[in-house]
Amino acid sequence: MKEKEIIIPMLEVSYSELNDRQRHLVDMAREATGRSYAPYSKFRVGAAIELDNGQIVTGSNQENAAFPSGTCAERTAAYYAHATYPDARFKTIAIAAVGTDGHEIPEPVAPCGACRQALLEYETLAHHNVEVILVGSRAIYVLPSVRSTLPLAFSEF
Repeated sequence: MKEKEIIIPMLEVSYSELNDRQRHLVDMAREATGRSYAPYSKFRVGAAIELDNGQIVTGSNQENAAFPSGTCAERTAAYYAHATYPDARFKTIAIAAVGTDGHEIPEPVAPCGACRQALLEYETLAHHNVEVILVGSRAIYVLPSVRSTLPLAFSEF
């Protein structure tokens, strides 16, 4: 038996340490939380995806009483981005969340497994790493790729 360790590269930064492009994307993800429809969980998530054509597409989580037929913010944004701009490739995604107390969560939250796999499809389509920015009020995590959120992922890229 051989034990192995998986290490995920990640930067922990403050908002002021982000570049202008990253801050704009974070602002748009934060803004998108306000368009969430979360009457059941009261946990509002927003995502903003920057495309290589310069467009930024946002999405928010949309819940439904027929659980689990709602959709996470990340997949809402991803599917809309590709449906609207099928020739554009993802560059960066920022994800922000507002907790049940109505305030931005202090520590960033990562996408669920289904969103990680869906986002990996678009990273694979892009043939390059898609930067991931996870936003909290006390810390922001910057990861170099979607793949880094999904070790041992199933993918051809």
